[in-house]
Amino acid sequence: MRPIKQDDFIQSIADALQYISYYHPPDYIRALARAYEREASPAAKDAMAQILVNSRMCAEGHRPICQDTGIVTVFLNIGMEVRWEASLGVEDMVNEGVRRAYNDPDNRLRASILTDPAGKRVNTRDNTPAVVNVRVVPGATVEVIVAAKGGGSEAKSKFVMLNPSDSIVDWVLKTVPTMGAGWCPPGILGLGIGGTAEKAMLLAKEALMEPIDIQDLAARGPKTRIEELRLELYDKVNALGIGAQGLGGLTTVLDVKIKDYPTHAANLPVAMIPNCAATRHAHFVLDGSGPAALEPPSLEDWPRITYSPAGARRVNLDTITKEEVATFKPGEVLLLNGKLLTGRDAAHQRLVGMIERGEKLPVDFRNRFIYYVGPVDPVRDEVVGPAGPTTATRMDKFTRRMLEATGLLGMVGKAERGPAAIEAIRDHRAVYLIAVGGAAYLVSKAIRAARVVAFEDLGMEAIYEFEVKDMPVTVAVDARGASVHATGPREWQAKIGKIPVAVA
Repeated sequence: MRPIKQDDFIQSIADALQYISYYHPPDYIRALARAYEREASPAAKDAMAQILVNSRMCAEGHRPICQDTGIVTVFLNIGMEVRWEASLGVEDMVNEGVRRAYNDPDNRLRASILTDPAGKRVNTRDNTPAVVNVRVVPGATVEVIVAAKGGGSEAKSKFVMLNPSDSIVDWVLKTVPTMGAGWCPPGILGLGIGGTAEKAMLLAKEALMEPIDIQDLAARGPKTRIEELRLELYDKVNALGIGAQGLGGLTTVLDVKIKDYPTHAANLPVAMIPNCAATRHAHFVLDGSGPAALEPPSLEDWPRITYSPAGARRVNLDTITKEEVATFKPGEVLLLNGKLLTGRDAAHQRLVGMIERGEKLPVDFRNRFIYYVGPVDPVRDEVVGPAGPTTATRMDKFTRRMLEATGLLGMVGKAERGPAAIEAIRDHRAVYLIAVGGAAYLVSKAIRAARVVAFEDLGMEAIYEFEVKDMPVTVAVDARGASVHATGPREWQAKIGKIPVAVA
């Protein structure tokens, strides 16, 4: 029985993380392509087209699908007969693999992990440490699942301790609409049922690692209660009409995966975790014969589609006025051109602090637009790496102060805005636009120049100035406060007609 060598294990982790940064699992692409073909909502179909085109570009260019290259989660089944030829512990080896992958000069990945989460929140600069889950099982091999989970979808994780007589279906259908679009649908819902609170959450995360097979299940018919539940939730969640990117449409989930475990008679723990449009995981087995070899998927798995939005309005950000902003219509596709500022949580907090102290801001925001993004570092001849949007609701608490104090005209982000932000947008006759989450590499190709203009110490959260050409966005909240994330799902839920539309 051959020992598993330290460097083989480390390199396998690193190679898998590079692999999943630019290759979607083929089952996800096939499922999304099917959903794209049947989608009847123009806005949702546009979003799916961007995700599919982006995915193929990433597979060809070996660059990240999403700028949020995730927190690394590793599941290990270590055989009881395994011998190691290693000086590091298993978790230390995993972290060394993460370090290698995220600092690879040919495809540098974004470091998003912070130490001291309740305090100074300092970036570790190499995306370590990973979250490692270990089982010791019979056998002489190490089975490995490597995943990279984006913060936007992880933030929408839910847990409830139901009474044994409560309906799991009712809880899911009540809860999914509260998750908004920050998890970047269409994706997958993982449910964990039973065990204890922490076991249910682990089951839900593990369920997301299983292959998409809901269409096969529907064709052969369910054989267990769990399979019946999967089909029921798949149909009813899609009937909510939330759709791709929350814009309203036929497909919100591509599959519902469920794992269960025995539980206490007094309890019904239920966890739900979504996987986003940047679904990323790889599976391999080490037996001592060397590092894992992951076969690249065939480009034939990707549909041959192009992205060229018909009838989109070109907007010049360098000459735009409040009067022009007032003409934008909810759901309208725009192509942005000119200079676009960036900024996310840390930059906004610092800016608002300076405003409150009466300090001069380092950037003039008058008549400008700001993009909520933390890009990947560039490689080779890139001006910027993949640069998709981050969840806009995190900036809601800063929005009114920014609009009233800076002369900002608009914002670009991902997913819906909350009531307070929408009121501020309406009161200041501003606008909120969305870029597609899960199309980061496609978006980056519209960025022709990039330079840091403030807060360089914040790394990927610094304020940049981008020069963009035909960057595709959709009007999500217009100057009158009309939100497509409210009207779109309501319209499509009514069209689908399986679940009554809630009365406002």
